[in-house]
Amino acid sequence: MIPSSVRRILLAISTVLILAGAVNSTAAQTPAPAPAPATGIVAEQRPAIDAVKKQIADYAQQMEKADTDAALADLRLNLEASAKKLLDIGVSFRPRVTEINSRLDQLGPPPAQGQPPEAQIVTDERAKLTTEKAEINAVLGETEDQLIAANRMIERTVDARRELFTNTLSQRVNINYSLGSEVADAYGQEIRTMNQVVSSWWRFVVSFKWQSMLAAAFFAAIAALVLLIGGQRTLGHLYLRDATIESPSYLSRLAVAFWSTLMRSLTVVVFLVTTYLFLNYFNVLRPDIASLIYMLFCVIGIVYFVHALAQAVICPGAPNWRLVRIAPRPGRILMVLITATATITGLDYIADTVNQIAGSPLSLTVAKSLFATVLVGLLIIAMASLRPLEDEETGNIKPWPRAMRLLLYAIGLVPIVAALLGYIGLARFVSQQIVINGAVVVTMYLGFLTARAVSDENALTGTKLGRAVQTRFGLDETALDQLGLVLSIVINIFVVALGIPIILLLWGFQWSEMSAWFVAIATGFQIGSVNISLVSIAIGVLLFALFYGFTRWFQGWLDNRVMARGRLDSGVRNSIRTAVGYLGLGIAGVIGISAAGINLSSLALVAGGLSLGIGFGMQAIVSNFVSGLILLAERPFKVGDWIETGGVGGIVKKISVRATEVETFQRQSLIIPNSSFINGSVGNWTHRNKLGRVDIPIGVSHKVDPRRVHAILMEIARGHPLVLKNPEPFVAFSAISESVMQFEMRVHLADLSNSGTVQNEIRFTLIDRFAEEGIEIPYPQRDVNLHLEDADSIVEMLTDRVRDKLAGETKKIKH
Repeated sequence: MIPSSVRRILLAISTVLILAGAVNSTAAQTPAPAPAPATGIVAEQRPAIDAVKKQIADYAQQMEKADTDAALADLRLNLEASAKKLLDIGVSFRPRVTEINSRLDQLGPPPAQGQPPEAQIVTDERAKLTTEKAEINAVLGETEDQLIAANRMIERTVDARRELFTNTLSQRVNINYSLGSEVADAYGQEIRTMNQVVSSWWRFVVSFKWQSMLAAAFFAAIAALVLLIGGQRTLGHLYLRDATIESPSYLSRLAVAFWSTLMRSLTVVVFLVTTYLFLNYFNVLRPDIASLIYMLFCVIGIVYFVHALAQAVICPGAPNWRLVRIAPRPGRILMVLITATATITGLDYIADTVNQIAGSPLSLTVAKSLFATVLVGLLIIAMASLRPLEDEETGNIKPWPRAMRLLLYAIGLVPIVAALLGYIGLARFVSQQIVINGAVVVTMYLGFLTARAVSDENALTGTKLGRAVQTRFGLDETALDQLGLVLSIVINIFVVALGIPIILLLWGFQWSEMSAWFVAIATGFQIGSVNISLVSIAIGVLLFALFYGFTRWFQGWLDNRVMARGRLDSGVRNSIRTAVGYLGLGIAGVIGISAAGINLSSLALVAGGLSLGIGFGMQAIVSNFVSGLILLAERPFKVGDWIETGGVGGIVKKISVRATEVETFQRQSLIIPNSSFINGSVGNWTHRNKLGRVDIPIGVSHKVDPRRVHAILMEIARGHPLVLKNPEPFVAFSAISESVMQFEMRVHLADLSNSGTVQNEIRFTLIDRFAEEGIEIPYPQRDVNLHLEDADSIVEMLTDRVRDKLAGETKKIKH
């Protein structure tokens, strides 16, 4: 079955062929032209086609000899690159084919028999175009054949790799324990061979390269010491345990564990890598010794990393800095077992390299792998048998949880059973993955724990780094918590991006394959007819963020630097700032969507499809949106205005495209849809300015001279400092009722927001002046007439109540 990628490539080639069209009918009606050398685009692409054909032929020969997974993986990548070149070559013919077909349509078919002949120049041009088209079709057919051959070879590489991996794990070796003497002899021969190899190399180094050897060691030591000393001085506060802290936070313990493992392991790795590079640079290493030294250095680095990681997690020397509650004594035993497991696995790798150098027989290779895998399994079973955990409350020692203990027993038994049954490849693969993948998984788990601890509330506040950042940038606790959340996301992404490729490499995938996957995912992959490119999406998000940030900066600059100096009203400034914000957001969205590779025409189709839903289900939202635009354009009110609508009043705080926020005088925020303002009546006390009139009603007794009252009221109104002289205050004798003469004081204020203060002060002054003048403020009076039909019974009832009350008072006096 042809994979989907192959089908897409064949479909592209078929499209080119369809564009080329069939030339048989045209060629049948015209004389066959004489063979001519390829011209035009065929001549241009011929060298590239021949080069790709040669590459594919060479790859076919290499496939017959490829017997390792790495070789097959590289071969597959090369074949995919060749297939891509063939596809590009086929697509390059498309413009010329389209041009030829267009010209042939313009020339039309040759005249039929009996019709007047056409001009010779037309006949020659048609013949030339037909010949070129036939050449292109022939080249496209050749390209398609090579493309099919390349894809078939790609499928063969996939099958060969799968078969190689399966055979390695499922191949069974007959273990004959009677061959012990043969294995011993082979082991002795291997030791002698390696002794000769190493001795001859060492004599050569001592005789001719001892200065280069010392120089390589010296420079490597200098590099490691620089990293160690520099790391302690600059980052020592991050990974050196402070003995004075009795109960460090979990985040501090995680940070110390991470940085201590990283810095110590990095120092050793730098020393080993620089030593190997300098030895190789000074031509100290022979090819066989180079492979042995390379594997030895790799094993040393991995074993040291595993040991440093175990020590950072268990920390038997400083229990207050441990990450898991493991008692110190069993913790030391567990560290020895973990380091021993990593060491045995590393020695197995070294033994495999020695086997290749010395050409050891299969029996010795099987014996070494059998010994190493069984020993690794026994060490894991020993770990499962420990009682390392310390109870948080009582401090008693207890074993692993039952599920984890059973898991460890199973992991330890699998390589032992597989090796004893003869499946050495499977046993060796499992034992190696247990150690190396286990170290990677534990490291990733520490990274995830660190991310979770950083995201906890007030987690960064208690750390040195958090306090330093807070002091340096002046952040409050809320901002520091938000920074911790962002840092947590970054740590999780970093752990996944670093850990997953390492695990895939350990499981047999090649780096070239993973890099090809990453490039394919980043540059674009298809889901149905939609092409998704992570790079394009990232660029789109970045451009959107940058342009939106520029919009916010421009809003602030326009508001604070331009409009503020122009003494514009706050409402006008808010309307302009809001309009600029929405315009910038729309432009940023269009730029981001375009950069992300999303076709805006498809969004237009989606918008057209949603129009029906908008018409029925989103009328209110659209109405509010349009009303918001009208409010921003016509500005019947602005931010800071005092308005009244629908029985409520307050100060406008914010106008958006959907709703307006109004704060009442009781400090209640009302979110009112914009359509309510457009469809209903709105009262605005401060529409053009804050000038307004305040009416204060006053009632006095009929016994008072109304002209005297009028004069006092005018005097009080004119004497208040906030009352405007123009328009002049006015006092109206508004009404005469049964009990009062009603007056109304009408004053104008420059700022209507002071109306409450003015009314209070005027009323206080009125009370004081009326008291001085002896003017009475009456209350309503009524004459009540009772028509009693049974007056005697009412009098008797009232007499009884008075008598009972007097009797109660007499008892209280006696007591």
